[in-house]
Amino acid sequence: MASVKVGSAMDEVIKQSEAIENDYVKKWKEGGGKVLGYACVTTPPEIIDAAGMLPYRIRALGNPNTEIADSHLARFNCSFCRSCLQLGLEGTYDFLDGLIETNGCDHLRGMFENWQYVHPIDFFTYVKVPHQVNDDAMDYYTEELRLFRAGIEEHFGVEITDEALKGAVERQEDIRDKLREVYEMRSGKDPSFTGAEALSIFLLASAVPYEEFMRMVKSAIEERRGTGISGYRARLMLCGAATDELDLVRAIEDVGGLVVTDALCYGARAFWSPVDLSKDPIEALADVYLKDMLCPRMYEDYPRRRDFVLNAVESYDIDGVMVMHNKFCDVHGVDNVQLRLDLEKRDIPVLQLEKEYGSRADIGRIRTRVQAFLERIGDRP
Repeated sequence: MASVKVGSAMDEVIKQSEAIENDYVKKWKEGGGKVLGYACVTTPPEIIDAAGMLPYRIRALGNPNTEIADSHLARFNCSFCRSCLQLGLEGTYDFLDGLIETNGCDHLRGMFENWQYVHPIDFFTYVKVPHQVNDDAMDYYTEELRLFRAGIEEHFGVEITDEALKGAVERQEDIRDKLREVYEMRSGKDPSFTGAEALSIFLLASAVPYEEFMRMVKSAIEERRGTGISGYRARLMLCGAATDELDLVRAIEDVGGLVVTDALCYGARAFWSPVDLSKDPIEALADVYLKDMLCPRMYEDYPRRRDFVLNAVESYDIDGVMVMHNKFCDVHGVDNVQLRLDLEKRDIPVLQLEKEYGSRADIGRIRTRVQAFLERIGDRP
């Protein structure tokens, strides 16, 4: 596969996205800034941003070590959650000034609660998120967001005004716009970014201040505009559970499959829906983070998730779909079976994989499975 030349702008994105505490987080902390960590897409970073703090989405970046975490979470818990817990307990995330827990899944809750019990962080709050969308659920979640806002105000002695919140919503929408632009630049015959590079940009967006991200992503976009990747064997789409493993995506692309889009929570599902800037900001956030959420934790919402994938298959001229979930991830494991069946009914080549998060040996196994999948698909003309 012929790749575009990595230039200085993309080099900087990759460098910063591969560090848990990147240079800009360190600079933010040295300047007296606060950093609040969250993990689930149901947590609006806009509310944290409006308080003058840095919203940071917790990631494990393929960390394979879970030795400490395994004494608190059983081995049949999701290895992504155990990897995040390991980093929290060993002090890697000590730069955080707060943790925001949500009921994304039982494994995620176990991760947060053991983290706070064993290695507590000063500010810890729980945003409760309904599992379905109706008028009562929307009212409930909207009130939860107001309580979340009030909790930050009370603990840190700040005021989150409506004006500040509107400004934060606009900034986060700017970030979403740039991520959508990056994905658009991957939709053509010769995409401008590899899947691993796009994941690096996504990870950077939730780990650095707004101004720094906008500077770096604009530079990367201008650097790649008019360039393209050719010589790949197939255009692939990734679907499934939490996947922030840059090495895994690189391994898929090293054997000739080019990842041109995804339906991942560390990916398109987190930013695809635009925020209605004309609405009350809290209500607008409730719409995006609950009503428009594309996650299998939501009951009776599978048809919308399926249609999102099918639309992407058509829009991105997909040759094959890889449907993955981390071992013991019940919600994605069940959802992925139905998605595989629906894709196969439409004669769309699909590879369903269960993986052990962060396992180097598992990446080798997946490479072999992807090579066989590409042989089945056949090379593009």
